[in-house]
Amino acid sequence: MSLSYSTLPGDIDHLIADDHAIVERQFQHLEAGRGNRRVLVDQISFELALHAFAEETVLYPLWDKLGMSDDKADAQSEHQKLKELLVVLDKSEPGEAGFEQALTELIAETRHHVQDEETKELPEFRDKVGAARMAELGKEFIAAKRKAPTAPHPAAPNEGVKEKIAGALAKPLDQAKAALTGKKKELATDASGLLHPQAQAIIDAHSSLGPLPFEILEPAQARKQPGPREAVLKVMAEKGLEGPEQVGSVEDLQVPDGAGGTQTLRVYKPDGVQANAPVVFWVHGGGWVLFTIDDHYDDSCRGLTNKTGAIVVTPDYRRAPEALFPAAHDDVLSAYRWTVANAASFGGDPTRIAIGGESVGGNMSATTVLALAEAGEQVPVAQVLVYPVTTGEQFGESMEDAADGRPLNRALLSWMAMHYLEGMPEAGTDPRIDLLGWTEQQRAAMPPTLVITDERDVLRSQGQEFAKRLSVAGVATTERYYAGAMHEFFGASAVFELAEQAQQEAAQHFLSAFGPTADAHPTDGTVTIAPASPGGTA
Repeated sequence: MSLSYSTLPGDIDHLIADDHAIVERQFQHLEAGRGNRRVLVDQISFELALHAFAEETVLYPLWDKLGMSDDKADAQSEHQKLKELLVVLDKSEPGEAGFEQALTELIAETRHHVQDEETKELPEFRDKVGAARMAELGKEFIAAKRKAPTAPHPAAPNEGVKEKIAGALAKPLDQAKAALTGKKKELATDASGLLHPQAQAIIDAHSSLGPLPFEILEPAQARKQPGPREAVLKVMAEKGLEGPEQVGSVEDLQVPDGAGGTQTLRVYKPDGVQANAPVVFWVHGGGWVLFTIDDHYDDSCRGLTNKTGAIVVTPDYRRAPEALFPAAHDDVLSAYRWTVANAASFGGDPTRIAIGGESVGGNMSATTVLALAEAGEQVPVAQVLVYPVTTGEQFGESMEDAADGRPLNRALLSWMAMHYLEGMPEAGTDPRIDLLGWTEQQRAAMPPTLVITDERDVLRSQGQEFAKRLSVAGVATTERYYAGAMHEFFGASAVFELAEQAQQEAAQHFLSAFGPTADAHPTDGTVTIAPASPGGTA
């Protein structure tokens, strides 16, 4: 199921539907007999416990006041049944008759509950409370999750103040139990069984660090959580590998941002770099909220420096919610223009500059190119977009089949967008967010483009669609798809062979544009797909 009407990323009904999509995909793994059944059920139990508590303390108390008392009674009754089934599942093991019967009933009951909410109750609620209040309630919904018990408590009150008190008392007990059983170490993993073994090792390592769900935290809290770099470092330590990858030099410069202040531009140079070296302008990701140039994007920059022999520069743009849209976009554009004007000062060739980035960095790379083209300025000679954000809409099948992906799931994507685009409902149609809404003339302004996508990634479909539209517009376009990989895999080349392969592809794309064979790129627009089963061992 999915909502049949438009919502904004932070609206309470949007957030509820995200939770539904995540659990539905986990149910599908269980029904298909793939993945780790014990971990999948434990994750579902955790997610439903937080979800039910937030609904019962934020949403349902309003339904009486809006003449939806019957809906509230039905929903609470369904929640009660779900909690009782989850207790059975917690006390039994996969393969046991009681476990399998309870799981079958849980799936059926949850799907019935979701259908009622998404087709009847949530649309009615939005109509009665008004669209303007949905974002405020969305914030309350997320805040309630932070206070929720992390396991089902069928005997606890299921509404209002009493439930909040019960939740506050139950949460530390639930956390202590999870720590003792080891469940807490598996709550952030990908239990689908669809990842490449080396990718699975990275995601397992991240989960073993015990991060709280980013999507229920305040940004300042989320930034303190272990992220992808900590996961890669843990796997490297287990394998006895040293890091980071060494380059010739690293220097931080202060350059103008987009608001009259300054930002850091980090400059990576390879060993033996010559004067007038080509330049790669690389933009990090993090959903406009998380991460900086000191995180795992540092590994991407080091890898590209050594693989291209180019100078790689990366801007440390402002983040939300401290700086809202279009602050990050403005900073990236400002840093790129500074790079063109000052490339010679750090040994770069201003006529051979390429651009690229990961996730929202891919978005801001393409929108920087568009801004330059529309201003009549020289555009980069090539671009690489790694699992880019190309629309603010929940686009394509990957929003369903990768809804439960890690480290980026559908709920976290909404959390990021709500913080960067807060208070700006019109931003979703701005061409700096909605790349899929570009005209053919705008798309045709792009240089030769490599788009990298991966299987377990909610952004996969929109990245692939953007590649197709560039090709139709006549842009020399290559799309590489990596089965078994996840969002944020590109910087993990030290421990993931597909990341190494992706970096090599990106480097070759840049080198073809920099060197005498740059005209070897096709000019009629092509889309090619990498092998669907890359293989490899852990």
